[in-house]
Amino acid sequence: MGNTLKIQIWSDIMCPYCYIGKRRIEGALQNFEHKDAVEIEWKSFQLDPNFVASPNDNLVEHLAEKYRKDEVWAQEMLDSMTQNAKNSGLDFHFEKAIMANSQHAHRLLHLAKKLNCADALKELLFKGYLTDGKDINDLNALKNMALEVGLNSESIDDVLQTNAFADEVQKDMLEAQNIGVQGVPFFVFDAKYAISGAQHEETFLKTLQKVWDEGTFDSKVTVLNTNEGNSCGVEGCD
Repeated sequence: MGNTLKIQIWSDIMCPYCYIGKRRIEGALQNFEHKDAVEIEWKSFQLDPNFVASPNDNLVEHLAEKYRKDEVWAQEMLDSMTQNAKNSGLDFHFEKAIMANSQHAHRLLHLAKKLNCADALKELLFKGYLTDGKDINDLNALKNMALEVGLNSESIDDVLQTNAFADEVQKDMLEAQNIGVQGVPFFVFDAKYAISGAQHEETFLKTLQKVWDEGTFDSKVTVLNTNEGNSCGVEGCD
């Protein structure tokens, strides 16, 4: 067994359950004896890579139209998700949410990954979109968040003013497709076991302990849970 237990997490900033999943894996790690030997790698996934935002976008209307339901149904779904987030210590404000394409944010995350601050930037992006109502497609907003986690201004501009790391984003998404990711968040533990969705902390903790105790890893991913829910896919969130 190597010295590091690696967790790869495919997620999208636009996915509420991905933020909840981040909190739950963090909670599990706090109770894991070998947490200092765990490394998290954030992987890109876009729920709607072709989305183009417009000034008149409304999240409730968008969800109602997408699922062919009424707006009351859409609002109740968001309210339920908000309560789910509260149980993980998060404060969602969907009424502030600005719908956006997340590609620029994902490209910036790849820069942050190279400089070992992807987790901090991921946190700010989630909070920016789901709590503070920031436009995560706005280049100035993205730059300010990147500066906050310590990225260099010139390096940030080099990414945001070009198409840098676009290939890396696509590579992550192709990798997700190849291992059968249907929705996010999707967690892969040392290329051996996978968990789909924002499962309970206990589920993550048991998986961490299982992988650690087995002590040998292979390249075939086995999904440990098959129940649906607590995740977002290209067709929406369950």
